[in-house]
Amino acid sequence: MKAIVVGGGLVGLNIALALQSKNIGVILLEAEPVRKAASYGNAGHIAIEQVEPLASAAMVKSAFKRWFALGGPLSFPAAGFREWLPFSLRLLRASAPARFAKGKAALSALIAEAMPAWKRRVSDIGATDLLREDGHFVIWETPESAAKGLAGWKATDTGTARFHEVTNDEMAQLKAITKAPIAGAIRFENTGQVSDTARLLKTLEAVFVERGGVIYYKSVAALSVEGRQAFVKLKGGEILTADRVVISAGVGSKTLLEPLGHRVPIIAERGYHIQTAQHGWPQSLPPVVFEDRSMIVTGFESGLRAASFVELNRPDAPADARKWQRLRGHVKALGLPFEGEGAEWIGSRPTLPDYLPAIGKSDKADNLYYAFGHQHLGLTLGPVTGEIVADMVTTGHAPKAFDLNRFA
Repeated sequence: MKAIVVGGGLVGLNIALALQSKNIGVILLEAEPVRKAASYGNAGHIAIEQVEPLASAAMVKSAFKRWFALGGPLSFPAAGFREWLPFSLRLLRASAPARFAKGKAALSALIAEAMPAWKRRVSDIGATDLLREDGHFVIWETPESAAKGLAGWKATDTGTARFHEVTNDEMAQLKAITKAPIAGAIRFENTGQVSDTARLLKTLEAVFVERGGVIYYKSVAALSVEGRQAFVKLKGGEILTADRVVISAGVGSKTLLEPLGHRVPIIAERGYHIQTAQHGWPQSLPPVVFEDRSMIVTGFESGLRAASFVELNRPDAPADARKWQRLRGHVKALGLPFEGEGAEWIGSRPTLPDYLPAIGKSDKADNLYYAFGHQHLGLTLGPVTGEIVADMVTTGHAPKAFDLNRFA
């Protein structure tokens, strides 16, 4: 059996490797040899605590307080209103209590398998040092936000993740990296991070090729269906065929699947980061969330990264330089051991309005499958998604909760 996987990000690479484990030959299609999307630019955090979809009544109620103009991470640029207006209306419907509860049950079950799948993946590729399971910190800078934040986390379902209020030794670790006052902090004990997103992607790709996989750095123009079989058309005019075709192209999945009749209400939820190679972040310190500033700081092998923002926009819209400047302002105000201005990055998280991924088998062609729309959880759910798709391709069993027909 042969398969084509469209999209070579973290989810696509995990799908390709999982298919290979089923003795399926794989061609991976990726437009660029250098990964610049969310697979590279994320915070490196394996977020097994995030079992509640962000499409919730609580999120809707707090949205105004999170407005970028008020110092928060959330922005709706005017030029992108044709994207975010219909998306927001669908999000409001998805946040209704009954739909939220159904989505939470599905997401919780998926995330419960995330860390075991990560352990299997790094073991399979012979790079167990890529996975760190030493949790992460959440910090508050005022007594008011500390009290509110701690109460909020205690009332939140965190699935299999566990946390505790920091010990004296842990507080000393945190005070050593910032000059800002720390009014309170918790440490999640069993969440994780990857040692370096760039090395992770290179390693996954190298193992895929070593096992006989083929990578075409070519752009896909469209899908076509004839006789219930899907074909891939490249922009150069070449047509590729396979027994199975899997679409894992992030935000680009919309333009491939909607012409076939699927409804894909996806949006580019854009994030920003700055990163420096010169820093004094302790090597053993896990990611730190500065919750009052909606910013996460992660130490990687390649440098120190500060990341934030939820910008609902067109994927090709110009970057908002104010967001990088705000990150630099936070880093300076906190006195973090971050040297220089830091390299700038912007990327799109592929997000569906109910904040659940799309994983399933197309009803438009017998050989067409899809897996995309993982929003903030692409890194977290990459390996388990690969396993689900490989099982789906070989057995025909598809997870109903993530089927695209929920948007029909």
